[in-house]
Amino acid sequence: MDGSSVGSAGGGGGTNGPASGSGGNGGRGIRDSDESGDENGLGTNGQQSRLVASAEAQKRSSGSGQKKSWPELKALVNDMRRQMASLPSMFPMNVNFRTLSDGRTRVYFLSPPPATGWDTALFYADVPQSERDTRAPMRLEWSPVLEPIISHLSMNNSREVQLLLERKRLSIWGITSYELHKSSGKIVFPACNTLYQCWDTGYGEGTLFPSELRIFQRSSAIDPQICPQNSDLVAYVCNGDIWVVHTISGHSERLTYAHDGRRSFAEDPLTAGVPSYVMQEEFSRYQGFWWQPNSDDKVYRIVYEEVDESDVSLYTFPSSQSVGGDYEEYRFPRAGSPNAKSKLKLVQFRLSESLKIVDACIKELQCPLTYAFPWLEYIVRIGWTPDSNYVWAQLLNRVQQRLDLVLIPLDNFCELYSSSSPSPTGAQNHAQSTNSTKPCSSNDYWKLPLDRSTRPMQVIYTETSKSWVNVHDVVQFLEITDSSVTFLWASEETGFRHLYLVTSSLATNGSSIGSSSSRNNHPVDNTNSNHHHHHMDTSSGEERVNNHQHYNHANLDGSGSTLAPRVVNKVALTSGEWEVLGRNVWYDKQNQLVYFMGVRETPLEKHLYAVSLKKPNFLRLLTVPGYSFTVEFNDNCTMFLQTYCNIQTLPSWELVQIKQTCSSGTVSGLELTSMGYLFEGGPSENTQFNPTIYSPRLASGETIHVMVFKPHNFTLGVKYPTVLNVYGGPEVQTVSNTFKGMRQLRMHMLAAQGYCVICIDSRGSRHRGVQFESHIRCRMGTVELNDQVEVLKLIAEQLGYIDMDRVAIHGWSYGGYLSLMGLVQYPEIFKLSIAGAPVTSWEYYDTGYTERYMDLPENNRSGYTAGSVLNYIHKFPDEDNRLLIIHGLIDENVHFFHTSQLVNGLIKANKPYQLQVYPNERHSLRNLEASKHYETKLLSFLQNHL
Repeated sequence: MDGSSVGSAGGGGGTNGPASGSGGNGGRGIRDSDESGDENGLGTNGQQSRLVASAEAQKRSSGSGQKKSWPELKALVNDMRRQMASLPSMFPMNVNFRTLSDGRTRVYFLSPPPATGWDTALFYADVPQSERDTRAPMRLEWSPVLEPIISHLSMNNSREVQLLLERKRLSIWGITSYELHKSSGKIVFPACNTLYQCWDTGYGEGTLFPSELRIFQRSSAIDPQICPQNSDLVAYVCNGDIWVVHTISGHSERLTYAHDGRRSFAEDPLTAGVPSYVMQEEFSRYQGFWWQPNSDDKVYRIVYEEVDESDVSLYTFPSSQSVGGDYEEYRFPRAGSPNAKSKLKLVQFRLSESLKIVDACIKELQCPLTYAFPWLEYIVRIGWTPDSNYVWAQLLNRVQQRLDLVLIPLDNFCELYSSSSPSPTGAQNHAQSTNSTKPCSSNDYWKLPLDRSTRPMQVIYTETSKSWVNVHDVVQFLEITDSSVTFLWASEETGFRHLYLVTSSLATNGSSIGSSSSRNNHPVDNTNSNHHHHHMDTSSGEERVNNHQHYNHANLDGSGSTLAPRVVNKVALTSGEWEVLGRNVWYDKQNQLVYFMGVRETPLEKHLYAVSLKKPNFLRLLTVPGYSFTVEFNDNCTMFLQTYCNIQTLPSWELVQIKQTCSSGTVSGLELTSMGYLFEGGPSENTQFNPTIYSPRLASGETIHVMVFKPHNFTLGVKYPTVLNVYGGPEVQTVSNTFKGMRQLRMHMLAAQGYCVICIDSRGSRHRGVQFESHIRCRMGTVELNDQVEVLKLIAEQLGYIDMDRVAIHGWSYGGYLSLMGLVQYPEIFKLSIAGAPVTSWEYYDTGYTERYMDLPENNRSGYTAGSVLNYIHKFPDEDNRLLIIHGLIDENVHFFHTSQLVNGLIKANKPYQLQVYPNERHSLRNLEASKHYETKLLSFLQNHL
């Protein structure tokens, strides 16, 4: 769950990440922009025609003038959308830098066309090779990479693609992602349920014509990944298994056989390379397999996650497809119920002289992760170390209060054969497959002996928390030797997330865990049978066991073993009562500098900082206060693309070159030079569309940030009906010093109709530290509205134009949940409640999110009871037209079951309500027609009843 579901713009879902408690514009990268006209004469070029109306007339209406008919409201919705959609306020997505052979730098990114258009397209811009000394900013031209052959067809997405886009909060229009192989210029992207490719040499003129990959396809191909060491190889997931295709020979091979695809959904619970629902939705990991970066033995390896959902509850929904049946089934683990189980496996293969995939085999860990870590519930992050010798993983326990960072040597993956193992399902139908055996199905294979030369699995860091561990992406391995590993890590141990330089010692092999003996640090050839603890002699068909030692289980209990971290040095690179963001940390190896994003200046703005490993805690701010930034670096940290804006200024995209001019290598010697603008936003011409930020203080002492959209027809001395646009849950920040535009369409729409709109980041929201965020721990639904109402009263008193007798509360997802709670907890404050896709009982929501903040139901029964809307049915008002519930019927995130249980309770108690159902919508309103209808319904309900 996050705040990017609908709530503001709609018609295509939100952009990736819970930025504003709203969704939006189709995830097209149009973020934080507003400059639009409205039906009352507010022009798109900043020209304002003020309404001539008496204060008394304004007081009598919900907006300005007389109440409008449904057709009039429809016209207003269309007009506002048309005006705001034409604003030049895009943000680049999926930015990649590439150095061409002649030294030029080319930048690739996804964006809608700069003039008009909805479909996201892939563009490039070339960076000038020489610095320009000119006062006027240079405008860099950007051009489309591809011929526009992929347009609205990509909207006809399969179920797999629909769900992946829903989890990522990505658009359904155009190209939503792409893979770039930087050295070769090969580009691969998914569209129309299949894969396309092209090559950008960097020297051609005009656009490229992509060709469809020749792949074996039983269902949609998703998540294509180009092999780092051979761009001719592309792996992808199809029908729940990993495939690889050689794009020159056209030969494709199914590498895993986890999923059958011919059995019913309920009887086919295994997948390979596809993270579970909870992993995608609640931990933001969408990748399920990872290529080995490099190898020197001509073996290609992929480490992957095999997911078993056998124990996960099955639920049925109406079908989202026009053909294929009346219903669909989904696996969904409710709080307290079993999760999916995951294994890490490795598949390897070679290329024959005829460019066919041969010698494919699957390897498993000698010691399963669940045996070494009995508390393990989630494998939240996975990857390879830069030297390709280790797989690393972040392991999290069920209550999410312990996380271990683990290094797994490559030789821990071994072939585990059984003479009685049958061929994988379907293998007989693929004559080219060499994977004619599968790993032993016995759960006891870990009891077999371990090779003395095998390096042990090692924990190099452990993070614990009394509330919950916030999973992040800040891990970079700087140096790995025979005896130690040095890496960048982020921890919230001080109460705020900060950067640390950590060195942990490494054991050398399984036979002498504590010894100082060393081992050559080179890739291991896993084809050597000495690395297999259980090997079949294929000539005789009989099992034989090599002379290995047994794994000492005493070394798995975490007491002085390789499964307890042995940190020998830990240096805090940053500190203070502010946080480093959990993504986007870049390391300049040559100058030993770390670049990162943080909120040191204010939690309302994101800035770029630099710190030297030679001088910890001495930071250099590289961006300008008063704006909020997003940044993407090139590989060697000599150039970055920064996108910046503030609440009065539209986004600008600027390329910046960064040089070290100081021989000592400190951050003071960094010199920044503008290389030009890809896009210039500039100040907003129509200032009435710019909200204002306030920062009142609670009685308890905490500062709370508030954003107020003033009615467009504002006149001094008049009190205006007000909408509290609420999210109120964790992981989301709705108030920030960024431009508020298309993602806040509905707030502008309401303000244009004469409503005051207020957003409040109460305790529990992000970027304020552990104590502030964990205020909601085990008591969701019972404390957030206290802050919201206290601040609402403070702001009403300060501003003087909020009509406290006419306040509506409206939100989506968690905001829908609090909208319901607002009506039962504060019926004297909120005249109306408009609840979109609301949670009504946390026992019906998923494990990963709910248990993180509420603990397991068995451990917090009172909290689950107090936080359930269903236990307050009797408190809903008896007055008609005070409650509107909105929900998509095929919402696989917050199931419609939440709303149906609420409606059943209201019917039994004979309580009035209105219900708006969208039969073909999920958690986000994806279809433009549904979004427009929702906006019209919202305006109609407010004007008629507020």
